[in-house]
Amino acid sequence: MGNAAIDLIIRIKNGYLAKKETIIISYSRFGEEVVNKLMKLGFVKDFKIAGDKIKTIEVTMLYKDGEPAINDVAIYSKPGRRYYTSYRHLKPVVSGIGVSIISTSKGILTNKEARKIKTGGELLFNIW
Repeated sequence: MGNAAIDLIIRIKNGYLAKKETIIISYSRFGEEVVNKLMKLGFVKDFKIAGDKIKTIEVTMLYKDGEPAINDVAIYSKPGRRYYTSYRHLKPVVSGIGVSIISTSKGILTNKEARKIKTGGELLFNIW
């Protein structure tokens, strides 16, 4: 799971750095969940699933006054080292401006959602 999230978030970040309008990512249900969460949080404009046999996720980037919606990303879980955390250890990201994305038994959640329902999980990345 962590590999897909790392690849996905790096592709999105690089797409913003290259000032792209859309980027294409290989499809996974997990990736779809993460992109859907990022869209709800306002870090990407939209996404759609394309392809029949080989599915892809086409992500539409969001720019505010010509500036990318994402400033930076801090990746925690890596293939060689998973980073699990309790909801008690989840702190605000950049004074509450950013969010942590956590893979839990209840699906992909933000740090605020995980604290509210008192569940921990694999801390994938912080984004702001």
